[in-house]
Amino acid sequence: MKYDPVRKNDLVIKNGLVIQEDHIQKTDIGIASGIIQKIGPDLEGDEVIDARDLYVIPGGIDPHVHLEMRAGEITSSDDWESGTIAAAIGGTTTVIDFIEPRKTQSLMDALDERKAMAENHSVIDYSMHMTLIGSGPSQFKGIQNVVNAGITSFKTYTTYGIKLTDEEMISAMTEVNRSGGMVMTHCENDAIIEYLRHQLISEGKVTPQYHPFSRPVDAEGEAVERVIALANTAHVPVYIVHVSTSQGADAIRRARSRGQTVWGETCPQYLLLTEDEYKRPGFEPAKYLCQPPLRSKENNIALWKGLAEDTLQTVGTDHCPFFYNGQKDRGKDLFTKIPGGMPGIESRLCLTFTYGVGKGIIDLIRWVEVISGNPAKIFGLYPRKGCLLPGSDADIVLFNPNKSGVISREMLHENVDYTPYEGFLYQGYPVMTIAAGQVIARNGEFTGKGHKGKFISRKPADLGKFRTHEGK
Repeated sequence: MKYDPVRKNDLVIKNGLVIQEDHIQKTDIGIASGIIQKIGPDLEGDEVIDARDLYVIPGGIDPHVHLEMRAGEITSSDDWESGTIAAAIGGTTTVIDFIEPRKTQSLMDALDERKAMAENHSVIDYSMHMTLIGSGPSQFKGIQNVVNAGITSFKTYTTYGIKLTDEEMISAMTEVNRSGGMVMTHCENDAIIEYLRHQLISEGKVTPQYHPFSRPVDAEGEAVERVIALANTAHVPVYIVHVSTSQGADAIRRARSRGQTVWGETCPQYLLLTEDEYKRPGFEPAKYLCQPPLRSKENNIALWKGLAEDTLQTVGTDHCPFFYNGQKDRGKDLFTKIPGGMPGIESRLCLTFTYGVGKGIIDLIRWVEVISGNPAKIFGLYPRKGCLLPGSDADIVLFNPNKSGVISREMLHENVDYTPYEGFLYQGYPVMTIAAGQVIARNGEFTGKGHKGKFISRKPADLGKFRTHEGK
């Protein structure tokens, strides 16, 4: 598929309010062979979609999902097909998942294995991040090959069984930088978590209500500060995943003010849900068990402010669903055995619009930046993805700002038996999703049977592509 400005349009989107990177205008978009060919008035084509009274935005990019992910003896409940169908209906046209090599597996073998799981099953385009589970020669040997294969981001952890020590982290960061990649890190202090978990269990505090006490705000704040310092020493760009606290956001803000290349991601659960969910009766708090845990309302407010002020650049979902009945209940006698994670891939756009744009916290252009444009730029997809420009992929969402309702499990398509956003009001919802020039979702239903997404090879972030942020 090629950009050809003189080619006749296969499809024209007319009369919509097109949200571009630095302005909003009512205009038409012409598409041919899956590529945006023209943007301007009075375009003609073989097929016409009237987008009157709708926002026309680039398809959402979710930079943080876990589809068909193994967690010990179980697997996250959305596979590549069900998860990407839900994503498409919700207005997301590209996801970036994770490769988690086994200890004896080469990085390239792990990449090939993970791509094979997605191939012919994902209904939207996809890419992946590579997880580093060590810093020895066997890991380092494969990093350059992974970058050459189009995977330019490397996930590291400061907790869990695959955590890297500080020495291992800085060695891994140095090697990733040498190979032209970037590091993304799950930041929580492992010593704090282990100490508190053992203390709680010894006191018989084993129900899911105690989960947040085992992972306090200090555990995230300290680890974010430490990882930023290590990244600065290694001269590597670093992306802090799922920031949940004002402490973490403040650390990112300070580093960015010093000129360090640091990006921050948060998620709808940390913007909208609070630790009060853990006060629910019985085992129900298990639905909300995730790492890091939900925080206070004050942290919600601080994260929204971080998005508005460009302290935080993206909203991913960390979509990692497990059935409440049959999977989460494996930990009914001990909260540390509950598989951590929540669903959210389908409702990201409507929630961030309703409670961000609708509340006057961020404007339309900033909304599109955090759900699409910035993920594309940070992860080397721009300008193929994340924007509406001639030559970009025709991944486009028609969004109705006047469509309202209440989120419920019954209306969603995620393969899981609950939604953490049950009962949330929404004002604004995707009504059509176009991927590679084809309509694959319309009015809450998947219509793209037979449509297959592609693996997208990525390049390093181009730091010069970021818009100068001037606030709301």
